[in-house]
Amino acid sequence: MVRTRFAPSPTGFLHIGGARTALFAWAYARHHDGTFVLRIEDTDLERSTPEATQAILDGMRWLGLDPDEGPFYQTRRMDRYREVIAKMLVDGSAYHCWCTREELDAMRAEQEALGMKPRYDGRWRPEPGRALPPPPEGVQPVVRFRNPLEGGTAWNDIVKGPIAFDNVELDDLIIARSDGTPTYNFCVVVDDWDMRITHVIRGDDHVNNTPRQINILRALGAPVPEYGHLPMIHGPDGQKLSKRHGAVSVMQYDDDGYLPEAVVNYLARLGWSHGDDEIFSRQQFVQWFDGTHISRSPSRFDFDKLRWLNNHYLKQCSDAELAGLLAPRLQRAGVRMPDGGADLAVACGLLKERAQTLNELADMTRLFYDDPDPDAIAPADRDKHLTESARASIAEFAQRLSGVAPGDWNAAGISAAIKATLAARAIKMPQLAVPVRLLVFGVAQTPSVDAMLASMPRDTVIERLARWPGEGSAGPSVG
Repeated sequence: MVRTRFAPSPTGFLHIGGARTALFAWAYARHHDGTFVLRIEDTDLERSTPEATQAILDGMRWLGLDPDEGPFYQTRRMDRYREVIAKMLVDGSAYHCWCTREELDAMRAEQEALGMKPRYDGRWRPEPGRALPPPPEGVQPVVRFRNPLEGGTAWNDIVKGPIAFDNVELDDLIIARSDGTPTYNFCVVVDDWDMRITHVIRGDDHVNNTPRQINILRALGAPVPEYGHLPMIHGPDGQKLSKRHGAVSVMQYDDDGYLPEAVVNYLARLGWSHGDDEIFSRQQFVQWFDGTHISRSPSRFDFDKLRWLNNHYLKQCSDAELAGLLAPRLQRAGVRMPDGGADLAVACGLLKERAQTLNELADMTRLFYDDPDPDAIAPADRDKHLTESARASIAEFAQRLSGVAPGDWNAAGISAAIKATLAARAIKMPQLAVPVRLLVFGVAQTPSVDAMLASMPRDTVIERLARWPGEGSAGPSVG
């Protein structure tokens, strides 16, 4: 059975690169009816925080990447790591090294001076017939893995194809620090072994770790998983993705008004393709994602494309669903939505075609709840549209609206009042519709004015039409 894992370190938030790695590992397991494991690699006690752990869990949950097993925490597995290290010391695949920091620094400086690659020279490595000096007093040793000196380590990478390293280029890795705590590369190996991971999908910044991990697995007699290393994500300018590009917490995308469906769809296409398909469901992605067609080159993050996708998914949402998503955002912004006021679901239906994010849609729907101040209308709009001629047309239109029966307060009833006013005043639609929009909503452009007005209480519409810049609530007389 296919078993994949996502293993973030809780030293920061879950960012877009990590989210894509999690998505690909999750989808690969789902495609093969396998198991997706979540593991929190929290052995960096100085930098790992409960807040970062929670941010990772929140981000995974928001994206819908629920694990089948876990989360497992490395800090709760220390006894297991020590048990394996003790066995390795006994069987000779690991050994103690008493080099001090000063000795290691001098070793590195000497090698660099000779033009050599800095690496541990194996001075405490046990070899047949080799006499080692007595351990120095007062120095706590580290534990190093006894890496093979001959041959090479190779694998057929799921993404990159064949990759090979000469073992002589890999020095003896520290697997336990002087205080006894195990190191990253060692913990990963034991975890993948114990959790029966069959496929490791991760960023290509781990390529150099892979031969070391494979050699440790072989020394333990453990099966070696298949590896796939994903290229990095760059910003639109081709540089490494940074905060200014969008390398922020996944939950920031929620705060910014993106839908998880849109983010998942976008991340799926970021370095993977299925023909020319751009928009597809999570279920389709799982069906198609078999580990092929993953790009070997870095991909570029494109906010315009993400917003385009988000607009698509906004339009697919029901009006009631959007209202449920928008209500808390409006409340947090201090917008009052009184009983008997405009129906938020109706407002969403009128405006969602125009919005690219939930935040944009929330700002648009404020038109229905914020009471516009006629004196705040832009002078250019006021001079152009709120003329004396418009004043008379507004007065007649308001009078006709006051005669619309409550049961006829709908787009059709309001449209009839508009047409009657246009005919009586011998004017065109913009000469009435734009002044109406300015007085009722405070803006010159909205969707269909009859539908917009129908979503508002009749008395509110008539009261706002009675206002005029510079006159407070006293507007044009009806007559």
